[in-house]
Amino acid sequence: MLRQTFESEIGESYVKAVLPNGLKIYLLEKPQYTSAYAIFGTKYGSIDTCFSVDGEKICVPEGIAHFLEHKLFESEEGDAFTRYAETGGYANAFTSFDRTCYLFSCSDRFYDNLAILLDFVQSPYFTQQTVLKEQGIIGQEIRMYDDSPAWRVMFNMLSCMYQNHPVKIDIAGTVDSIAQIDADLLYKCYNTFYHPSNMFICIAGNIDIDKTLKQIKDSIKESSPIEIERGEFDEPYEITESYTEQALEVAQPMFCFGYKEKIEAEERTVKERIRTALLLEVIAGDSSPLYERLIKQGLINDEFSFEYFTGNGYAAVIFDGESIDPKAVAEEIKKEITAIKEKGIDKKLFSVVKRGLYGDAVRRFNNVEGIAMQLVDCAMNDSGLFDEIKYLKSATAENVYNRLLLLDNNNTVLSVINPKEK
Repeated sequence: MLRQTFESEIGESYVKAVLPNGLKIYLLEKPQYTSAYAIFGTKYGSIDTCFSVDGEKICVPEGIAHFLEHKLFESEEGDAFTRYAETGGYANAFTSFDRTCYLFSCSDRFYDNLAILLDFVQSPYFTQQTVLKEQGIIGQEIRMYDDSPAWRVMFNMLSCMYQNHPVKIDIAGTVDSIAQIDADLLYKCYNTFYHPSNMFICIAGNIDIDKTLKQIKDSIKESSPIEIERGEFDEPYEITESYTEQALEVAQPMFCFGYKEKIEAEERTVKERIRTALLLEVIAGDSSPLYERLIKQGLINDEFSFEYFTGNGYAAVIFDGESIDPKAVAEEIKKEITAIKEKGIDKKLFSVVKRGLYGDAVRRFNNVEGIAMQLVDCAMNDSGLFDEIKYLKSATAENVYNRLLLLDNNNTVLSVINPKEK
């Protein structure tokens, strides 16, 4: 087992270990804390609908990664939630575009809870009868999200932004697509993407690192190596539509305004993501002139936010929130970006923003859940836990300005959810 320890200038350290079968393990010990947070995950999400294994090309129904997440909690003896109820652990799971994670948090009996996690994630049990039952449950979930304004405003935007990339498809799939799922397909996807070489374990909190590593090493099942070739995404730079709207039950209009970026590599690097985070704070953060203007004009409220939405084959800068006039908000954002391109980044504002993000990065080490989620990002991006602090320190207004040049006012989508007329 390869084992490394990484230390930082802020007094934190963590261990990264890699088992011979390729499983990556990230552990950060917090002996002064009473709780622990553990995640067992795989690099497998909703966009992985086409892939090749040992030369065989396979395409599966949309939503199967999410379906598999639901089914993995079940076994012939019962379900994992019942076992966690006996140990006092809180368990959950989630599927996103590029990952599936199973997790628990606890303040007692950590190693008993870890044993449950290591067991059920490695013990798939699928039958056609249980699959049929789950199709009905997830079908209801899909219909519920079809009526969710926050969900629809996002996916309506992605549908207009992306022509071919599966990121535009709902993570849970559609009622029609999940109807095509059977037990054999679930086993095929499980045996492909739940191989230790494609998985990771991330834990933070009151643990003993040596004891935890031994328990994981002794519990991980041996697997024969496989070669996974993921699908390539032939996604053009251009959007399909610049505006979309839908009427749902909302008190006032909701919006999602996104800038589609051109992808030349598979994913943005950590350095690029940090610089983009700084850029977004400069453009529309609480200290920015744009934010102050929009608040004074009553165009946004405290629901306004922004993010850098990026992964394998996709990248977009997104602003969202509530507004009496979403089109006016979009135009103000465009104007601000044009002005910053012409005048440059205000050095005083940049300094304020940089100090704020650095403080946020340091404070996140006070929360075991936040640390564990950051460790997941490390596993996904093959990066270091302290890279964010390192790149924040080295960022300058000039190199952040270079990220601004990728935002094209002619390649945007505005998605709006309007209140239904009474």
